[in-house]
Amino acid sequence: MPQSSAHPTASYTPGSGQRSIGVAVIGAGERGIYYVGSRMAELARETGFRIVAVHDRLPERAQMAARHLNAIYASQGLGPLARPAVSLAEAVSDPQVDLVIVTTHTNAHLEPVRVAAAAGKRIYLDKPISVSLADARGIVAIEAESGQPIMMGFTRRYERPWIEAIGLARTEAIAEPRMVLLRSVIPYSRYLQLWHREDAASGGAINDKGSHHFDVLNWIAGCEPVSVTATGGRTTIFAPDPTAPARCSECDRDCPYRRHETLIDKAEGVGRVPNDSWLTAEAAQDRNDNCVYLPGADIDDHAVVTVRFTSGLVATLFFTIFGPYSEDQETLEIIGANGRLRMERHSGQIDLVSAHGKNREIIEAGAADRSSSHFGADLELVRAMRRFMDGELPPAGVRDGLVSLELVAAAKRSLAAQGRPVDPRTQEFL
Repeated sequence: MPQSSAHPTASYTPGSGQRSIGVAVIGAGERGIYYVGSRMAELARETGFRIVAVHDRLPERAQMAARHLNAIYASQGLGPLARPAVSLAEAVSDPQVDLVIVTTHTNAHLEPVRVAAAAGKRIYLDKPISVSLADARGIVAIEAESGQPIMMGFTRRYERPWIEAIGLARTEAIAEPRMVLLRSVIPYSRYLQLWHREDAASGGAINDKGSHHFDVLNWIAGCEPVSVTATGGRTTIFAPDPTAPARCSECDRDCPYRRHETLIDKAEGVGRVPNDSWLTAEAAQDRNDNCVYLPGADIDDHAVVTVRFTSGLVATLFFTIFGPYSEDQETLEIIGANGRLRMERHSGQIDLVSAHGKNREIIEAGAADRSSSHFGADLELVRAMRRFMDGELPPAGVRDGLVSLELVAAAKRSLAAQGRPVDPRTQEFL
């Protein structure tokens, strides 16, 4: 397929020598605009990225997103640059657009990827790759047809403590990983308050959040997974309550899960509604403050998943979206023949024990900009995206996305069968 004939929005970025790159964002939600898009606008002078088009199936949301981005550009003496596009085709066919960012609902990833590839644009696809394996394989096929790599946004690939920990696991200090425990106890009741509450749209929490974790396990192993077993499902913690108000903004109950007021919402900078389109939306899939007890949610809220790899490595994911807010929400433990390490995401510390216990050190692996979203990973993601546009292969691509989804699908199949092992390559019971 021919390369894009798109022209950049400007010749060079002032002060950096970087050629400017025109960007279209497809899906004007929290991830596309208020995380990736905002970081991209903040780094505009460093990276040369210019978001020129924003499309969403809700026109009002796209309009408000464009205003938000233009305010960031204006603070740097740039713009206005971003405008709402009325259709996917209009956004992608814009001759100013070089890169298309796909951050739609997960079940709607295939079409924007197809349209962008057909137009010869470079593509960034946010995780998870899809809900269905058929769509995921379709995206991999589109990449192969286009001859251009597609970049995927597994944020741990861009987050310094994870990079450092997995680098250490490949040294003699560990001497080949044999066991891994990835513990994820993040109080993300928001998965029941956003569109993720419908498994058909998101694949559930085990896809949206677990896709990161399964990618980490694959990254550590560096070989093929051959068996998945899982137990868990849905507790009674969020049992449906037909008498509860439909959304937090209509509720006066004393509730520890009230959207935008939880400790984790405030810590992650979402202690507010990004724009009024979330307040005026009527459909549950378009609001961001659905009651956690609103009937209709069909996603799991916890699982313990064990994956066995061809190397003999055994890796376990201990995962839940309930529990208290704390500073050890995600930890990674890797054990090998010579030592072990334990990484704590929140602090950025790695506790490394080596030489069969003779040596121990605490490594401060946090990035300088870890106060930014995803502990600084989104800033590094944008910088990596610029290198990707300059020809560098991305840290993760759609084949990584497919293997992660294969583990998600196998885990969900095993969950439904009370822990029967599943081959992720075939999705058949072993």
